[in-house]
Amino acid sequence: MAIRTALLSVSDKSGLVPFAARLRERGIRLFSSGGTASELTRAGITVETIESLTGSPEMMGGRVKTLHPRVHGGILSRGAVDAGDLAKAGGVEIDLVVVNLYPFEQVAANPQSSREHIVENIDIGGPSMIRSAAKNHARVTVVCDANDYDRIATFIEAAGEVPADVRAELAAKAFSMTAAYDGAIASFLSRQREDAAKSESGEANSFQFSRYLTLPFEQVYRLRYGENPHQAGAFYRERGAPEGALANAVALGSGGKELSFNNIVDADAALEAVREFAEPAAVVVKHANPCGVATSTALVDAYVAARDADALSAFGGVVALNRPVDAESARAIAETFVECVVAPSFDEEALTILKAKRNLRLLATGGVYSADRQAIQYKRVGGGLVAQTADLNAASEVLGARVVTKRAPNESEMRALEFAWRVCKHVKSNAIVLAREGATVGVGAGQMSRVVSVQIACEKAGPRADGSVMASDAFFPFADGVETAVRAGVRAIVQPGGSVKDDEVIAAANASGVAMLFTGVRHFRH
Repeated sequence: MAIRTALLSVSDKSGLVPFAARLRERGIRLFSSGGTASELTRAGITVETIESLTGSPEMMGGRVKTLHPRVHGGILSRGAVDAGDLAKAGGVEIDLVVVNLYPFEQVAANPQSSREHIVENIDIGGPSMIRSAAKNHARVTVVCDANDYDRIATFIEAAGEVPADVRAELAAKAFSMTAAYDGAIASFLSRQREDAAKSESGEANSFQFSRYLTLPFEQVYRLRYGENPHQAGAFYRERGAPEGALANAVALGSGGKELSFNNIVDADAALEAVREFAEPAAVVVKHANPCGVATSTALVDAYVAARDADALSAFGGVVALNRPVDAESARAIAETFVECVVAPSFDEEALTILKAKRNLRLLATGGVYSADRQAIQYKRVGGGLVAQTADLNAASEVLGARVVTKRAPNESEMRALEFAWRVCKHVKSNAIVLAREGATVGVGAGQMSRVVSVQIACEKAGPRADGSVMASDAFFPFADGVETAVRAGVRAIVQPGGSVKDDEVIAAANASGVAMLFTGVRHFRH
């Protein structure tokens, strides 16, 4: 379908002028509205206004300008089938529609935006034109993303038209974009209504959860398979994923195998854990559980301590670091087989060292966002999903905890307890972490019985358990967990408390001179 006429109406004008100039060089007639027309005119590009097409001026401060039969008739026209009706309306066929929308999501996310300003940024004409063009993609090309400008201009310059399969692809992208846009609006408006209702009723504020939920994702790539070879898989990026998120990471590996489903899940678990620490830190994850975590003044020392916390499990694991990877750290990583390394960046020498490792995947996130970043987490269940706020943690949970034993932890034990507590919430429940100051020595994860998790953590630690501290993500239902830890040499314990057997648990600690803190906060992770 030869492109002779285009309509351009964009809020984000990035790349607009050079794209429009290329269209004009092909002799394409351009129609435009408001600020878009002004931008093109200032750049010396010939453009006709929407008013000249519709014969109607903009109304209500620009609220009504493209909602007109000549605009939508020109977009929806099916050629000869509708030529008579379009001629009677005084319209012309529009072959290319270039539209993006008012920045509703950005405005709504700004805490300084008034409700009136947010509502005013609900675009009406833009989605209408996009949907009309996408519906009629058999004839019309719709472009709603500036990243597509160069590709579309190149097609037009080469053949005067855009291939049918590309028009269909762009139509799907356009409907996806308008669906996400409408979902964000529905979420905002229903959340406002819920806030008002809860405020009136005096219930606790749950403003994060709207009545209607739309989660927009775009496929990044297909996976070789899912968790197992007989399962298909794909990786999707959330629209608006923050800087530092795994979904925005850049692959810098040696060109071996692509990331697998399990690599991605493990890399995310490792990233979430390493974000807990301000000092240089390293986390080694195996099967979505940290098997070694450490901090130090030097990144290489943090990595070696994390690896050696459970060297057997670290083999074939995924490593996350919260500092750019230097050559010394890279050499230490290269000593052991690991599947993937994720970090803010890698220096050139580090890349050279690590790329020599066959099939080692390297991911650069560009940054590490704070562990206290507000977010909503989702988990699929049959026919639906559950949602929750992120499990944010702070040093104050340990520093402000209640000492329940005769002996209080000393300064070194307190630092080790605070470290272990930060790690513990990233371990699958029932979770037990044994640590010394700045490094784990044993982790017990995912057991149905808490005492078994203690046994595993102590077994992993071996002689290093003597003099260590222990963190438990939930209370001890019986004294046996504490007694097992004491026999291994644990000297201080932090746990939420709250069991009907708390008195027995405290008595077991007191009998051995062990210090114990109750935080009053549970950190289950399923």
